[in-house]
Amino acid sequence: MKAPDSQQLTSDTPAWRAVALASCRVPVLLLLFCAGAWLLCGSVLGFLGSLKFHAPNLAADSAWLTYGRLQPLQQTAYLYGFAFPAAWAVALWLLVRLGRTPLRAPWLVVFGALLWNIGLKLGALGILAGHATGFEGFAMPRHAALVLIVAYALIGIPALLTFHGRTRPGLYVSQWFLLAALFWFPWIYISAVALLILVPVRGVMQPLVDWWYLANAHQVALGFIGLAILFDVIPRFLKRPLHSQYLALTAFWLLALFASWSGIPDSAPLPSWIPGVSLVFTVFLMVPLLAIALNFHQTLAGRYPEIRQSWPLAVAVFSLGCYLLAGFLAVAHALPAVHPFTQFTFLTQGKAFLFLYGFLAMAVFVGLYLASHDLIEGGLPSMGLMKTHLWCAGMGVTLYVLPLVLGGLLQGRALQDPAIPFMDTLRPGLMALRISTLGDVLLVAGHAALMLNFVLAGARYCRRRMGHAGPILAAAAAEVRR
Repeated sequence: MKAPDSQQLTSDTPAWRAVALASCRVPVLLLLFCAGAWLLCGSVLGFLGSLKFHAPNLAADSAWLTYGRLQPLQQTAYLYGFAFPAAWAVALWLLVRLGRTPLRAPWLVVFGALLWNIGLKLGALGILAGHATGFEGFAMPRHAALVLIVAYALIGIPALLTFHGRTRPGLYVSQWFLLAALFWFPWIYISAVALLILVPVRGVMQPLVDWWYLANAHQVALGFIGLAILFDVIPRFLKRPLHSQYLALTAFWLLALFASWSGIPDSAPLPSWIPGVSLVFTVFLMVPLLAIALNFHQTLAGRYPEIRQSWPLAVAVFSLGCYLLAGFLAVAHALPAVHPFTQFTFLTQGKAFLFLYGFLAMAVFVGLYLASHDLIEGGLPSMGLMKTHLWCAGMGVTLYVLPLVLGGLLQGRALQDPAIPFMDTLRPGLMALRISTLGDVLLVAGHAALMLNFVLAGARYCRRRMGHAGPILAAAAAEVRR
C-alpha cells in the first residue's frame, strides 16, 4: 500500500480544512489545556519531591506532603494527566488532518475528556489520602481506575471511527502508529486493572504484571504516538518524502513485537527464564532503533543545516535524538554485565526521564503547537512564551538527565567496591541531585510559560467574542430604550 509523500501532506485545500479542523477544535483544545494544567501541577510536585533530598525535614509534619505520596502523585499527574491526554489530542488532530475527514462524534470526546479529568482528580485525592496501590506507574485506587476506562472509551471510539472514515487513499506511516497506540492502551490498561486491582494476582506475579504494563504503556501506547508525530513533522517541514516507508513499517512491527516483552530487570525475583526472555527481546530492540535512525538520517541527508531555521524541525530532531539515546541506554542497562553495576543508581531514573520527557513530551509539544496553530485563529498569541517554554524544556531535560546518568555511573563504581561503606556510595550522587533540581526549576518555568500562552489565547478569544457581540448588544439596548 503506497503511502502519500510529504508534498501530498502539505497540499491542504481550504474546503476540507474548514470543516474537518473545526470538528476537532473543541475536544482537542480541551484535552491540551487540561493536559498542560496537569503538566504544570506535576512539575511543581516533582520540584517539591526533589527538595526532599536536600531538606528531608521540609513539610515533615504533613502526611500529605511526604515523599511517599508526592512521588506517585507526580508520576500519575505526568503520565495520566499530561502524557496520555496530550498524546491523544495530537493523535485526533493527526487523524483528522492525515485522513482529511471530520472528527466523528466530537461531543463524545468532550465528555470523555471531562470524565477523564474527574477520575484523575479522584485518583489524586486517593493517593494524597494514602490509598495508592503501591505499583509504579499505576498508583490510582480502584474507583478512579474504573472511571478512566469509561472515559477512554468515549475518547477512543470516535478516534477509531474517524480513522475508518478517512477519505485520503492509502495510509501514511504515522497512521499505522496512531491506530496501534489507540488499540494498545485499552488492552493493557484493562488487563492491569483486572490483574492488579479487581482480581489481584499473588506474590511475584504482581510486579511482573506491573513491569509488563509499564513497558507497553511507555514503548507502545505512548511511544507510537510520539513516533507518529516525528514521522509526520520531519518530512513535512523538510518538504521531502520519508526515505523509506518499508523501513518505518519494519520498525513498527519489530517494536510491537519486542517492546511488549522488555523491561523486566535481570535481578527480578522471578524464574530465571522470564528475565532471560525479556533480556533477549530488549537486545532485539536495537534492530528497530537502527531502522528508525537510518530512515531519519537518510531523510535528513544534506539538509541538516535547515534544522536551525525551523523550530518544529529542531524540536522534532531533539526528540528523535532523545528517543534513540534512551533506547540504546535501555539496551545497555539490561545487559547482565551492566545491570548489576547500574540497577540501584540514579541512572535508572535518568534513563526513564529521557524517554518520557526528552522524547515523548518534546514530540507532543511540537504537535501541540502545530495543532494550536491550526485550531486557534492566529495560533497561540505569544511566540516569545513558546520559545521560552521550548528552551526551558530542552535545557531542563539536559540538566536533569545528564547529571543523573553520570552520577549513576559514579554510584555504580562505588557500589562495586566492598571497601566503601554504603552511606559513602551516596556521595557521588549528591552533586547530580543538586544539578537535577535546577532542571526541575527550568521545567516548572517552561510549563508556566506554556499555560500562560493558553490563558492569553483564551483571553484573546473572549475579547473577540465580546467585540462581535458589542454592536448587537448596543442595538438591543437602544431598542429597549425606545
